[in-house]
Amino acid sequence: MLYWFLKYLALGPLLRVIFRPFAEGLENVPRQGPVILAANHLSYSDWLFMPLVMPRRVTFVAKAEYFESPGVKGWLQKKFFGGTGQVPIDRTSGSAAAGALKTQLRLLSEGQVCGIFPEGTRSHDGKLYRGRTGVARLALEAKVPVIPVAVLNTDIIAPPGKVFGRFARPGVKFGRPLDFSRYEGLESDRFILRAITDEIMYEIMNLTGQEYVDLYAQDAKKRDKELAEAAAAEREKAESDEVWDELNE
Repeated sequence: MLYWFLKYLALGPLLRVIFRPFAEGLENVPRQGPVILAANHLSYSDWLFMPLVMPRRVTFVAKAEYFESPGVKGWLQKKFFGGTGQVPIDRTSGSAAAGALKTQLRLLSEGQVCGIFPEGTRSHDGKLYRGRTGVARLALEAKVPVIPVAVLNTDIIAPPGKVFGRFARPGVKFGRPLDFSRYEGLESDRFILRAITDEIMYEIMNLTGQEYVDLYAQDAKKRDKELAEAAAAEREKAESDEVWDELNE
């Protein structure tokens, strides 16, 4: 009930009026039954705008810490994340990835819609990065279709490192459902998992128009940070050498 309160009576109307989000391809989302929505990840606001344009509840898994903080702030945080369609990762599993998979399998077995960002983390430069194979394993084990999703312009509204950037009209495009039942029983084959994941990312790329980089987003962030630090060090050295030369003229 809290989810629908937030969506239609509180947060939802405010976001609709201010940002006027649009949707394309909603007819590709089944009215009932389990399905996975696999989307690109540009901003922390993606998980707000994607469900906003849908008539069905979309559930994401989130860090358990969001639901376990003490005090009034922790209680409000728990209600907010729970109310906006997020559930805590099952921490009885050996790792966060295993816990997320277990939680999502349970949700899909209940006929729910699960949202997932295959890149694993937000893109820091607007490009689309290599997908993690968890989405493929989830699709095969749950035996459900995957709908590729493009979330647009959220990096303008809330760019990486900022709470708010500038106004833009966010959009969500839903592609045709992808059926991977032909691979049933092969959820432990890493080559099959990679092939499925790459197919999903290809469809997301076609929807978003993003430049695709065959590198994990986390690795790309690390690489770009190291390059920026090296460039800064070179500039600092050049400036220092210039000052030294001036002093010795």
